[in-house]
Formats: sequence, structure tokens, C-alpha cells
Amino acid sequence: MADEEFDDINEMLRKFLAGGTDFDMTKFASAAGLPQDPATLAALMSQLRNAVNNGTDGISEQMARDNATAVAVEGSVTTPDDDTTALTAAFGLASLWIDEATTVPPLTTIPSLMTRPEWARAALPAWIQFAEPVASSIAAAAETAISGQMGRALGGDDADPSIAGAIPAMRRVTGTLFSVQLGHVVGQLAREVVSGGDIGLPLISGSHDHDVRAVLVPQNVAEFAADLGVTVDEVRLYLAAREIAHARLFRHAQWLKSHVVAAITDYARGIHIDADRIAEALEGIDPANPSEIQRLMANGALIPPRTEEQQNALARIETMLALIEGWVDTVVADATVRLPGSGSIAEMVRRRRAAGGPAEKAMAGLVGLEIRPRRLREAAGLWRAVTDSRGIDARDALWDHPDLVPTEADIDYPAGLIARIGAGGQASDDIDSELRAMLDDGVDE
Repeated sequence: MADEEFDDINEMLRKFLAGGTDFDMTKFASAAGLPQDPATLAALMSQLRNAVNNGTDGISEQMARDNATAVAVEGSVTTPDDDTTALTAAFGLASLWIDEATTVPPLTTIPSLMTRPEWARAALPAWIQFAEPVASSIAAAAETAISGQMGRALGGDDADPSIAGAIPAMRRVTGTLFSVQLGHVVGQLAREVVSGGDIGLPLISGSHDHDVRAVLVPQNVAEFAADLGVTVDEVRLYLAAREIAHARLFRHAQWLKSHVVAAITDYARGIHIDADRIAEALEGIDPANPSEIQRLMANGALIPPRTEEQQNALARIETMLALIEGWVDTVVADATVRLPGSGSIAEMVRRRRAAGGPAEKAMAGLVGLEIRPRRLREAAGLWRAVTDSRGIDARDALWDHPDLVPTEADIDYPAGLIARIGAGGQASDDIDSELRAMLDDGVDE
């Protein structure tokens, strides 16, 4: 392939990013769910142009952070000093109430308040960890499909050197598109969540690996409390208690955070994008129109149906999240029994979590995983049964080791777990039990 023809391919990509006759930046921004004001469109165009020569493969954390901050800051307001004081006091009182409802020890870090932009920046690294394997798979398969389309359009074959030379630029553009969309979704989440653990995952880390920070977002707490028909002071106390209980659990069971994160990351890595599926999805669209490519990326059309292994992994993730949220619900119900409106607030929290917000649904399209603790009520019932039958100490001891944590079968039949725990209040480790049984058989023989 002559150098002139290779230059033609680069010129094609430059026109693609510079906005040719078929490229409508407003339409692209709309498909990505981004603001369509002139300043935002100009900044987005600059990012896409810069990606051709100076971008990086995969997700750009800086670009995602910039976009997340820009989205989160829209509509943000300064929290009045009275609200800040009231939330800080709520954390203090809620911590004392949680002390009475669980044996899980207090946090080693002081709970804090975050603005929406601060939450977005603090939570972004966790979301990148979840999304990166999917972004890489989509980029690799999209390159194969698009290079085939471009090769056929130019009358060459897929091995054409000009196509191979254009692929790195396309890879950088794909990473840019994914980074922009990821940043937008995390920024939108910052507008919806009320705390660090609102969606059940430990997104806000402390200074050490096992530290989990208890965080509230004051503006979102105020908006959540607006139409509940419950005093804002009660809402603050209830949400502070939930956040402290959630953070304490992950801080105490130091294996739990890595267990959940690894399970979700493994699920994401298990997504193998079929190049034929992408070729089919791209058929009939204009590869030079980023809005159409972005639409496919955002709505999950490029992610194939789950395999059987992924379905099993998803069931395990959902069971663990249900156990976590069910334990938190049970502890908080006991801790906030003094609040007249605690039942109403708890029901609203459950409904809100079951429905999910727009940003969480968009994240499901990007990562291919909708994080829903589908058996939450049953899991909460399990923890209540264990508490009533064996006490708080025995219940909380089940988090001491992953082998002790209840299973999906236990959720179906709590009486079996209660029987295994025994009247002494100590859970039986399955591995140790089997070993003792083997040794006993040997003695009998």
C-alpha cells in the first residue's frame, strides 16, 4: 500500500472526528445522554480529535473523571451550615444506636459529608475496575468488525496495511467514547445516591485497602427526604445509621470487599464479545457517525446474552448482595426502633433500590451487569430469624469467614442454618465438620 493511500485512511479518520456532512455532534451528544450546550459540544469534539493522535487505549481515568465532575456539578448547591451540622450530629447519634444493634466494631475513620462532584471522583476508580474488561472486549471486537467494513468499502481485504495502520486510531477513539459515557454515568449516579454504600457496593475507600468510608451526600439526602412525609431529622438519622452499618460490615469482614469486587470483575471479564455479533449490529450503520456507534455501546447491544457460567456467577453476586443488604436492613431496623417513621423510610429505601435509577440502568448497559439484590426481603427474613433464635453475637459471627456466610439454600430454609449454629451460638464450619466426621469414622473402624 502506497503512502498516499495510507494518508487517505488517516484523512478519513480526521474527517470522521472533525465532523463531516454525516456527523451531527448534537445528535451524538443526545445519544450519549450528554448536555448539548455549545461549550460541552466543543469540549467533546476537542476530546475526540485529540484521541486520534494523543489518546490512550482503554478507559482514560482523567477523561472519565473530568466528565463525571462536569455532570455532577450541574445543579449542585452549597449545603447550608445548619444541614451540615445536623448531618454530622446524625452520624454521631446513629453510631451509638448501631453499637446497641450489632457486635461489629466501630469504624476507624470518621464519617464524612461529600458534595456530588466529590462523590463522583471518589467512586470512579471502582467503576473503572468494573467497566475496563468490558471496554477492552468491545474495542477489540469492534476493531475487527469495522476494519472488515472499511476494507470492503475500499475494495481491499481485511489484511490491508492501510487498515492495520488505522486501527490504533480507532482503538483510541473507542476508548474515548467509552470514557466519556462512563464519566457521564458516574456523574449522574452522584446526583442520585444518598451515601457511599447506597447501591450496596463499597465504592468509597479509605486510606488503606480494608478501610471503607461512611459518607453522606447532603444535597441528595435533602431531596430524598423532601416528599416522604417524615421529618428530615428522622431521615438523616435513618440514612446515617444505614451508611454506618454498611461501612462497619465491610470494615469488619475484611474479606468481603475483595470477594464482592472480584466476583463482579470476574463476571465482567467473562463477557466475550462476538465479532460476528458486532458485525451484525454495525451492518447498515455509518461507521463515520459516532452517534450511532455510541448508541450501540450505551444500550448494551454489543454485549451478547449471558452464558450459563455468567448466569451462575450473577446468581452468586445477587445472593451475596442480598445477604449484605438484608443484614444492614435488620441491624438498622433494630437500631432505629426509636424513630416513629423508620418503617416508612425503610420501605421507601427498598422500593428505590428495587427500581434503580436511570444512571444505574445506563451502567448496566455499559458493564452488562444490573446490580440488584433480588432476594433482599427473604435475606432480611433470614437474618431476623437468626437474631431472634440465636442472638446478635451468633448472627454477626457468620461474617467472620466466607465459609460461614449463609447460602442461597439457607435463605430458602433458615431453620437449617439455625440448627447448624446450635444453641451455643457458634456457627459450624462445614470444612471442619467434614474433617471431624472423617476422623470419627476412622476411629470407629
